[in-house]
Order: sequence, then structure tokens, then C-alpha cells
Amino acid sequence: MASTAVAPSASVAAPRGKVASSKPISAKLNKPDPNTRYSSRAPRPYNPEEIRKFNVPQYTIKDLLSAIPQHCYERSLLKSSLSLLKDFAMLAAFAYAASFIDPVLKSVDFSTSPLTPYLAPSTQYSLARFGAWAFYTFWQGLVFTGIWVVAHECGHQAFSPSKTINNTVGWFLHSALLVPYHSWRISHARHHAATGHLTRDEVFVPRTRQQRGLKPLRPNVTEEEDPKAAQEAVKSAGKVVRQEDETWGEWFHELLEDAPLYSLIYILVQQTLGWPLYLLKNSSGQLHYPKGTNHFNPDAIIFDARHRNQVIVSDIGLAITVSALAAWGLTSPGGFGEVFRYYLVPYLWCNNWLVMITYLQHTDPLLPHYKAEAWTFPRGALCTIDRVWLGPIGAFFLHGISETHVAHHISSKIPHYNAWEATEALKERLGEHYVCSTENVLVSLWKSIRSCRFVDENDEVAFYRTIDGVPHAIVAPDSSNNSDSGVGM
Repeated sequence: MASTAVAPSASVAAPRGKVASSKPISAKLNKPDPNTRYSSRAPRPYNPEEIRKFNVPQYTIKDLLSAIPQHCYERSLLKSSLSLLKDFAMLAAFAYAASFIDPVLKSVDFSTSPLTPYLAPSTQYSLARFGAWAFYTFWQGLVFTGIWVVAHECGHQAFSPSKTINNTVGWFLHSALLVPYHSWRISHARHHAATGHLTRDEVFVPRTRQQRGLKPLRPNVTEEEDPKAAQEAVKSAGKVVRQEDETWGEWFHELLEDAPLYSLIYILVQQTLGWPLYLLKNSSGQLHYPKGTNHFNPDAIIFDARHRNQVIVSDIGLAITVSALAAWGLTSPGGFGEVFRYYLVPYLWCNNWLVMITYLQHTDPLLPHYKAEAWTFPRGALCTIDRVWLGPIGAFFLHGISETHVAHHISSKIPHYNAWEATEALKERLGEHYVCSTENVLVSLWKSIRSCRFVDENDEVAFYRTIDGVPHAIVAPDSSNNSDSGVGM
């Protein structure tokens, strides 16, 4: 659940050369346009007074950084190395234990099993083998993800005070996990520099209905304007009735948007292919980037001339890993099946957790996104949510990357072992602007996919809306568009 503590007063400063505006940040209301082809989905009327109100943060960068104890910024090569050593120990232990799966199961006489009257011994063996390897790959996938998180810290220069050590360790770790270290480090830094910015953020950028290939919803009619039409709108809310000027394809597209089966398929595709598709073709990134934008081409728009050699070095790291995996498959008695079981399936689990963690860190009904005129760095840094990740699993295996993500966006150089204390300090400073959730993340994933459908292109501070157009929050009437940090984009 979200924190509901009251935030202490924060100092507000206008950027140099600018006067802080007192213009309220709110959605601009539209009237029906007779020349616009509207969606066949009937919008759901709502009372703004019943929608959660959001007070736009007015913090400066100094407000946020000063809330964190100074020692939390200290980076220790020893502590980071011990954390990585723990991950390597678990990696080796799980792989060693898995090496006994096939020999042990082959020694079992399943013909004497009490299940034999119902299942053939060969079927029992296959099921037991599948279950044992599935058990291994799940836990090893968590270890892979923990190592991924350490490499991610290297990219933020949080592993140690030495940039050379950070980039060397990060390159080795991420290359081993088929991540282009420098290429992703660069684009990820852009994400941190523009979190929550609707046209500058790098990943899981909210889409408008138009960007999703959907026609706009017809604006709601108030009872004052047309009492009869308003009553009809309440009765027809959410229904999708094909219109005469609508193609069957447009109607079916609109119908699918709210279909549970479509949402389930969307989740499966996102969790299995989301990460490679982001690297390969900028999926979930900015739509205004040129077609073909990817993390492997040094000429891609996300890089500049000084990054060229770093991108090439990242590509070389991937080539080395792919070659090593191919050599393993060609020379091992277990062949590529061994590579599949020991490496590829845990790697896919790692991708799943990575995408799910990132998606849920920045996609939630409680989180705003900002247009350029309303965005500041402090506001963007708070466009994220801390989540308890599967009980103790997130803290132990994933180094608290989900539980301490707000602190990470305020200062990405804070190492994970100090982020817990930094988070507690920030809770006191941020009050209502600190957002956290203890809900099961699998439930949160389903809810977010179902309820965070699109943002309205007219909102300067945009909250996700339901499929029938109801915003999860609106800006409080007394919030003002004060560019308070001096860091605008």
C-alpha cells in the first residue's frame, strides 16, 4: 500500500532566469469535435471529486540529497566484492547440485513407485526430471538476476570508488549475461536523467490512445449540458459497439484492449521477449526515435561520437560469451542440452525478473508522468515505487533493487547495502510523496497491465487511465507548475 504520511514543507526555488509559475497543473478539457472519428468504446463518466488528488512535489535536488545520511554515499570495494562473492558461491552451489539430478533420477526404480498403476515409469521419470530441473533453473535465475544487479551498480559507479574497476567488473558480468554493458549503461543513464519525462525517458514510456493505434474516446457530457445524454453515458459506460464509420479491424482492436486473454498474452510476450526486443528494436522506448534504433549500433541515436568505442567493446563482450556458449555445447558430453538447462533457462528467468522489476518500478496507478513544461529532476526521481519483492527473495537474492528503488533514483551511486538506510531516511522527508507497495508483485503485474492502459496527451501531469478513460489520480487544484530544481529538460 502507498505511504500516506504528510510530507514536511520543502523549500521551493525558481530556476535561474525564470519566474516560478503559479499555473495549476491539470488536464485541459476537450469538447466533442464533429470532424473527429471517436472510438466505439463508450467512456466511463466520473466525478473528479472522487478521484485521488495528487500534490505535485515541490522539492529541490538539495532537499532530497540532504535527507540521506552522508555515509550512505560511501562506496566500499570490499563490501561490494563480498556481495558478489556470495552470488558466485550460490551460482556454483546450485550448478553443482544440479549435476546430480540426472544421475540420481536414473538410479531410481520408478516401476516400484505407488504411482505406477496410474503413470508409466518412463512418464514418472520425465516428470521428476522436469520438476527437478525447473526447481534448479528458477533459483539459479534469481542468482543470475542478483549478479545482473551488481553489474548494474557497476554501471552507476556504485560498486567502488574506482571507475576502472567498476567498468571492468561490470563489463565481465554483463557480458556473461548477454548484456551490452556500456551500451545499456549509457541508455540507462539517460533513463535516470529523465525518469517520468513523457518525451525523454527511455523505457516503459506511457502511450496515448493514438500511439496505441486507438481512436480517441468521446468526451463525457455533463448533466448540466445534457441530462439525458449524461444518463445514457452512465448506462453504456465501457461498452464497445461497432459504429458505421468504423472498420471491423478498428472495432476488434478496441475490443481486444480489455480482453483478459489479450492481457495474459501481452504479459507472456513482455516477460519472455521484452528485454531482447528493447535491446534490439527499442520496444517500450521513445516512439520518436528512428526506426532501427538499438543497443548494438554505435551510430544509434541513443549514443554520440564519444560512445562509439564503448559500444564496440560491449558488442565484443557479447561475441565472446556467445562463442563460449557455442564451444561449451560443441565440446561437452551433454551437448547443447546441457547449455540449455544450466545457462539458457536461468538466463530467461533472469530476463523475466529484470523486465518485471523495471516495469513495476515505473508503472503503477499511483505514479505520475510529466510533460516537459512540468518536469523537473526531483519530480522525475519520485516517479517510481518501492515494492517488497516476493517476501525475503528480493532482499536476499536481488540486493533490494525493488525495495530501495526510490533512493536509487535520487542518487544512483548509493550502493545497495547502504540503500536500506537511505530509504528509511527518505521516508521521513518525503511523507506522502514516498510510494511503496507490499502487495504480491504477481498481483501487481496483472493489475498494472489491466488498469494502466494509456495517458491523455493533454495532461501536463499525466496519470495512467483505465481502458474507458478514468484517470487513477488528478492533480490537486492548489498544486502549481513550479520549476523548482533548476534542472529541466
